[in-house]
Amino acid sequence: MKQILTVLSAWLLLGCTASKDSDKQYLLQGAWTLRQVHYPYDRADDTYSEQEGTTLRLYEGDSVLYQCWLTRTETGLVIRPGFQGSVTLIDKGGGEHVYLEGEDPQPLMLAGDSAIVIQQSGTLYTFHRADDIAKEWGTDIKDIITAELQKGYTADTPSYVLSAKERRQTNVIYGFIFSTIAAIILILLTTRIAIDNRRAKRRLQLQLEQIQEVQQERPQTVKQAIESVETAYFASDEYDALQRHIATGQRLKDEDWENIERQIRKICPGFSSQLRGLYAMSELEYQVCLLIKLRITPSDIAAVLARDVSTISTVRSRLYKKVFGQKGGAREWDEFILSIGA
Repeated sequence: MKQILTVLSAWLLLGCTASKDSDKQYLLQGAWTLRQVHYPYDRADDTYSEQEGTTLRLYEGDSVLYQCWLTRTETGLVIRPGFQGSVTLIDKGGGEHVYLEGEDPQPLMLAGDSAIVIQQSGTLYTFHRADDIAKEWGTDIKDIITAELQKGYTADTPSYVLSAKERRQTNVIYGFIFSTIAAIILILLTTRIAIDNRRAKRRLQLQLEQIQEVQQERPQTVKQAIESVETAYFASDEYDALQRHIATGQRLKDEDWENIERQIRKICPGFSSQLRGLYAMSELEYQVCLLIKLRITPSDIAAVLARDVSTISTVRSRLYKKVFGQKGGAREWDEFILSIGA
């Protein structure tokens, strides 16, 4: 148990750490497309669009950069791999940053919530955020650039077509596979539960039948002897002291419950084993049954267990339903408890 708690604690700690890391906000994280280049000395600006072709940058946090040439089509994307490199972003405050690709420092400024401007040798490069590309294609584009980098770039580096239609078809296929697997698992679990329930019900039925057979086959002399022992105990000073203790309404201590179980073993040796064998009872349910066996009234049971009388009645009727598989009242359960154990 200690090892399990240790593993769970470590897992929760790692989960919290991972959650904090994933919640960290990065300025550059995601996809950005080049929209405008402003040259110094009053030259005309160049503008770019995803439909005509533009530079795409994918950032991992504020430290890793993937770049390629991108053209958006009606059915997907066409990309030509560029390079992968490391960057450093230094926050100067007031929306101004120093941006380093390698060792070349460049001013970086925020232009609203969805644009950044990087200055290089006086030229201003304006990039706009492209979250939809990062969400749908980011992993594929990074993998392509990484693969081309491993092969070594050449002048004949190919372009890659990323088809939205193929992606949707793949998602449908994967979705169908996962749904089928989940359905099979659910069917297997349901079947297993049903089989276990039938076995448990059959086992319980056999135990009830054994209890009934013992009671029916018990010789008359044995019945009389049991009744004599019970009568003697319920007339004893020890039982009278227990009744007075319970009548005070004070909760019973562990030693009190141990004494109760000892007394029940004297008058009904098989009671506890038969009771435990019927159903995996909670401590409350078991204690209620012990007190019923000692002829303690429901109101006194409620008092010593610090429960409402209605709660005690619910426990008894619920036990009857769980054991016999049909609705029954609290008194019916009491009658059954009083009939077993000798």
